[in-house]
Amino acid sequence: MPRMLDVSDEVRSEIGDDEADRLLGGAHAPDSYECTSCRTPGDSLQEPTSTVLFVGEETAVLAFAHARCIPSQVVPVAEEQLVGAVRSISQAQTDTPTATVTPTAAVPAPAAAAVAQPAHERPTAPGQAAILGITCGLVLHGDTGHASLVVEPTGPVGRPGNTSGTDEFLGLLQDAGFQPVTDLDKTPEQLAGWSVLVAMGKLHAILQPAAAGGSTGWWQAHQPLQVTDAWRFAANQLAEVTMYAVPAGMVGRQPREDLLRQALERAIAMGQVVAASLPLAGT
Repeated sequence: MPRMLDVSDEVRSEIGDDEADRLLGGAHAPDSYECTSCRTPGDSLQEPTSTVLFVGEETAVLAFAHARCIPSQVVPVAEEQLVGAVRSISQAQTDTPTATVTPTAAVPAPAAAAVAQPAHERPTAPGQAAILGITCGLVLHGDTGHASLVVEPTGPVGRPGNTSGTDEFLGLLQDAGFQPVTDLDKTPEQLAGWSVLVAMGKLHAILQPAAAGGSTGWWQAHQPLQVTDAWRFAANQLAEVTMYAVPAGMVGRQPREDLLRQALERAIAMGQVVAASLPLAGT
């Protein structure tokens, strides 16, 4: 029986017309699935369903989502993360039919957790390599909770070739288009070319424009960072994530969102916060 599937042009381009037509005809699509965005059950026979293709360097995994949650799209994911996710699938998850493309794999559905969980990784640009702390939390802009990231290096970040030890982290980000924050209740403007990649319910990367076109990783998690259901829901509802950046030692690790807000407000009063709204890439 034909499924109520949406296969976008970019997904069709990746999997080919024959595979897309087989999906639409019901050959390789499951009747029921777990939405890769909201993690609740879906039925491709009864409700509009999006095809979402996660693509690594060699591995591609096709998942399904409620069309009301996200549109059909291609989501780039680091190969090692995609392969690692595939290996982590439990036997119960592999028992659920999931259409896939080469190589054969299925999509795991890990549970989200943690209100504000830091992860320290190494950015690729701008400036010299440094260890960044990433804290996820909801930050109120007026009465609306915005999915937010607070980025804080563990030490000074200088421009390429600068060995003086001077911290130029905020200046580098302002050069890239981030703006100083004076009011935490005000939503910053969107920054063209940048985005936040959330795939399979976890935070994977912050992407920046590539010189040759498209996007490249500015920060990429070694292990995908879990986020709360509320954080993911807010990101999906607004289709964007607010990224705040502060110098080393300015905010620190805050275990609760109210404490995170207080620390941000103190940093703003000192003129030490830049921010931008980044479109949400993926789910």
